[in-house]
Amino acid sequence: IFELGLGTNNPSLASSMGARGRPGASLRGWRDLFPSSLVFGADIDRNCLFQDNRIQTFWCDQLSVQAIRDLWAQSALQGGMDIIIDDGLHTFDGNASLLSGSLEHLRPNGIYVIEDITRDDFERWREQLPIYSARYPDYEFVLAKLPSSSNDWDNNLLIIQRRP
Repeated sequence: IFELGLGTNNPSLASSMGARGRPGASLRGWRDLFPSSLVFGADIDRNCLFQDNRIQTFWCDQLSVQAIRDLWAQSALQGGMDIIIDDGLHTFDGNASLLSGSLEHLRPNGIYVIEDITRDDFERWREQLPIYSARYPDYEFVLAKLPSSSNDWDNNLLIIQRRP
């Protein structure tokens, strides 16, 4: 399992959860949910990187093609992932950048999820999906709106599965 976006609590970064955020909480949750899995994560905030039992994290700027290449060149990440989650910047450009540099690292039958797609970016993804589907014929793309009375701004997902 790989997740980009550890949940920095650095207020100077655009992706900050705020001072009360707990960096790495989701990685620990994945580790506990999947007791046989290795869990990997990455973030632009070097101060929230950590190592723990079955968890390893790396630095990555999801807007940098080179940083994404360097991330996937790490020896621990060779062989691909069964699950990739983008919980980073929550912007179309950030999501598209990471997707383009990471999709080939998804194993057959694997799932790639882009979380927290905004209402505005949802429409942009809807327009781009035919292009992505043509470019990546071995993948299935599903854009999902998750109705919520408390969140109508960014409660949307892009779910991608690599065909066997």
